[in-house]
Amino acid sequence: MFKRVTSMLAMAAAIWLMGMGAARADSCSGTMTDIVFANVSPISGADSYASGTLTVSCTWGLLTGIPPQLLFPNAAICVNLGAGTGGIQGQWRTMTGGTGRLPFNLYRDSSYAAAAVWGSPSTPSSPTGLNFNLSAGLLSLGTQSATFTIYGKIPGNALGGVGTVGNADTAFSSDFSGEAIINYSFWSLLSSPCTAGASATVPFRVRATVVNNCVINASNLSFGASSVLTGAVRANAALSVQCTANNAYRISLNGGMNGTVAARRMRNLTTGETVQYALSGTLDGPVWGDGSLGTSMVTGTGTGAVQSVPIFGSVPKQTTPSPGDYKDTVTATIYF
Repeated sequence: MFKRVTSMLAMAAAIWLMGMGAARADSCSGTMTDIVFANVSPISGADSYASGTLTVSCTWGLLTGIPPQLLFPNAAICVNLGAGTGGIQGQWRTMTGGTGRLPFNLYRDSSYAAAAVWGSPSTPSSPTGLNFNLSAGLLSLGTQSATFTIYGKIPGNALGGVGTVGNADTAFSSDFSGEAIINYSFWSLLSSPCTAGASATVPFRVRATVVNNCVINASNLSFGASSVLTGAVRANAALSVQCTANNAYRISLNGGMNGTVAARRMRNLTTGETVQYALSGTLDGPVWGDGSLGTSMVTGTGTGAVQSVPIFGSVPKQTTPSPGDYKDTVTATIYF
């Protein structure tokens, strides 16, 4: 009887050792969708937002670890994020592609606070990764997953100098292949730090399309008061133009309400009489029009900042009409 009991205990011990020595079947992996910012205008001044989905999955097998880990299967997980291929400037990660660097950051929640930046202990400016525990439940096997929304932001007030290439919408990106790292450790009754186990990478990219864009505003041009038109009367005003950096543009002026681009006229609404006048981009320069009838358009290249484009007006010597107010409305159109 004593020998039989001894034999059964020896067999149980052998089975226990087989469980300890077997290949581990536990692992964690992750996937991440690209974060895509669409149609970012550097001159709008508005923040741009986008998001992606991070999924982390862990698998527990029948021979996972040392019992009783099978009874209480848990995994400590840390997902840390590096700078990306665009690097870091100040508080922002950056994307490259056109001219300048497009700043952005990724956040663990929608507060977009500095404390919520998704980072890594190895990155002093954003030392906090995404840390959590994943449990399979009592006596559970198979795969359990956790899903997180990652939030992206491009600051609208920090896009000075960000420009396009070839006068076309331009793609910017930052690649995080090898920079998003899952550290994980399986545990049961006593918790274990995520760094005590293995690791896996989660490749993804952050992408944005920077668009060519322009805005234009005009101020009134006034020739003031004149008693007789026996000599040229001059005045000037300016257009306010803001275009994406490196974006070439052309500005046309139409013929107004009472004439053509080559022969503009101001009209007295009471008498119907008119006064001839001309507009140009330089003092007494070529007539500024739409490119027809011998006129030309004014051209320039955007810098991302507001540019002042002068308009020079001239009323030539002519027969003086009846006293009164003479007006015209001219439309400026910018092409880019």
